[in-house]
Amino acid sequence: MPESKKTIKFLQDNSQVIYSIVLMILIPGVVILNTFLFTQSFRSTLDQSLQNKGVEIGQAINSGIADKLDSPEQLQIFVDNWKNYNSDTKALDIFYQENQSFKVVASIDHSRIGLIENSMAYIIAQNYKQPSAQKIIDPLSNTNETYWLIVVPLRDSQGQEKALLSMRLSAGIIESILSSVLTRSFFVLILTVLFIILLLFANSRLFEYSILYNKVKEVDKMKDEFISMASHELRTPITIIKGYTAMVLEGASGLSEQGKGDLKIISNSADRLSNLIEDMLNVSRIEQGRLKIELKPMDIVPIIEETIKEFKIQADQKNLKLSYLLEPNSKSIVEVDKDRLKQVLINLIGNSIKYTPSGSVEVKIFNREKNLIILIKDTGIGMSAKEREHLFEKFYRVKNKKTEEISGTGLGLWITKQIVELMNGAIFVDSMENVGTQITIELPIA
Repeated sequence: MPESKKTIKFLQDNSQVIYSIVLMILIPGVVILNTFLFTQSFRSTLDQSLQNKGVEIGQAINSGIADKLDSPEQLQIFVDNWKNYNSDTKALDIFYQENQSFKVVASIDHSRIGLIENSMAYIIAQNYKQPSAQKIIDPLSNTNETYWLIVVPLRDSQGQEKALLSMRLSAGIIESILSSVLTRSFFVLILTVLFIILLLFANSRLFEYSILYNKVKEVDKMKDEFISMASHELRTPITIIKGYTAMVLEGASGLSEQGKGDLKIISNSADRLSNLIEDMLNVSRIEQGRLKIELKPMDIVPIIEETIKEFKIQADQKNLKLSYLLEPNSKSIVEVDKDRLKQVLINLIGNSIKYTPSGSVEVKIFNREKNLIILIKDTGIGMSAKEREHLFEKFYRVKNKKTEEISGTGLGLWITKQIVELMNGAIFVDSMENVGTQITIELPIA
């Protein structure tokens, strides 16, 4: 097999695993990138806040010394007083412009008085007549400490520019705050990444379950196809057995009673096997959505009466009273599939007779709101509340001493419920042990 095909097959066979690995890389990566962008934005916000604070201090100082700008002595007195009340101010200088340079005329550090400086921040503030800020490294520090150099033009009471105010605000507080925030952020980030990885591992298990579920569905489909095929193949020999058995019984004048009895046992067994095969075929059709339901508006009273007549002999053999009641003025036109409705009635009435040792089976038809109600009530062995919960499940049969002699597959009621629902109806059961069972079918009136 070529390498390219091997690669494609590997990717197809392991697509869920690869998808999980991609998510494990991508999601933490996005979280890390988001944390980095947030940190940069937070740093920028803090820097801007510090700049604005410095400019506000400069403007406040300007208001206090507007009438002293022509006197270096008074400016120095103000600066000294400022230092006494603001001990955290590291540097505060006032400059006069001399030619293209700037001379310190008042300063917290008296040794700086008279120094000449040519910082770009001073030139920008002087030329643009606006406060300026510049982040630089303190040349006098051995720790490479960064600070903001804030330069504010000073104006007198007439608005004339007379001097420049220079302040140095340490950026260390920003770094300290940022470091604290980053520590917490990375701690949360690590927990988040671990949590995401755990979720992805769990997700991988879900993928495994999904693959397993798909395989189970595939096996279930194969099972349905096998049942359908096997049932179709079994119908032919069963039909032949039934046919030949009937032929022998019809011309069995020379057979002994024992022989006739044996043939009847064969015939009955063939009937049961035929019913089982038909039930399995119906289950397969329903599960695969292949059961044909042709709904047509029709009066279902004749169908019910015909079914009851067919069961009359069976009921008489058990000395059961099989009664039928159609309430006056009942509307009995509904949209149903005639053959499927007959199948439902045969199953339900047949069950009532089968599970009723003595007493009666009553079939009643009446209207309730916009529905036609078919009520099948018997005085049979009934069932418990727990047994009722599972009654319409596939292959479920009520198992007790009273039912162990009664044959059945546990498929009839499941099929019945599916057919009723396919005809837009509903079926309900109410039962009590040793009292009887009542089955209710609701079909919308056409």
